[in-house]
Amino acid sequence: MDRLLEATSLAERDHFWFRGFRQFVTPLLRRAAGGRRGLKLLDCGCGTGSNMRLLDTYGRAWGFDLTSSGLAIARSRGLDRVARASVAQVPFRSAAFDIVTSFDVLYCLESGVEQEAVAEMWRVLAPGGALVVNVAAMGILTGNHSVLSAELRRYSRASLRGLLERNGFQIEHLTYTNAALFPVTLAVRLAQRLMGLAAEQDALGEISIPPAPVNAVLSGVLSAEARVQRVLSLPFGSSLLCLARKPA
Repeated sequence: MDRLLEATSLAERDHFWFRGFRQFVTPLLRRAAGGRRGLKLLDCGCGTGSNMRLLDTYGRAWGFDLTSSGLAIARSRGLDRVARASVAQVPFRSAAFDIVTSFDVLYCLESGVEQEAVAEMWRVLAPGGALVVNVAAMGILTGNHSVLSAELRRYSRASLRGLLERNGFQIEHLTYTNAALFPVTLAVRLAQRLMGLAAEQDALGEISIPPAPVNAVLSGVLSAEARVQRVLSLPFGSSLLCLARKPA
């Protein structure tokens, strides 16, 4: 995980995947905020803290992570509302936040911890508050990136919906993302499994920024998909993005 966070810190500003992710998640955050400002937001598993800048658009964001390396990067960027903690024991009082987020965390948790994490997100979220979650999707897309991220599972629409609804959340929007790149992603990851998945130290290329022309084209493709996502829920893709609500 430390290797992943170090590689992420170098790539997350410009890499096409991170650019696309920000365009996918921003409309859901805007919808969760409902035009309000001055909200309290919490990023569960904040990693390097980069997404807290986005959350700060809607109020004040706090974050926590279990990795000291991720928190060190966050603090080096001037982020001081961060703490070291587990998603299974969130160090904040109940009903303290208007919006809670969890980006690419749940899929690397053991099943029992996964359940505890979602229950904790429910606990710290105020009634009527919103949860925004992003997870890896579709088991057929397991590949070298799965090694790098210590991935234990990939979700389907049904499995993510079931996990959240069992803990009391109401689903408002649930869609696959990165659908436009699905054929290429599928081909690459099938080949990786056929050849044998790489060791962690050899999988870092999964998160390196491609040559500028390629990165620009892929960024443009995901930007176009993000515009489609605003009106349609797509049926496949390498990630699942969900907006859920805690009933008022």
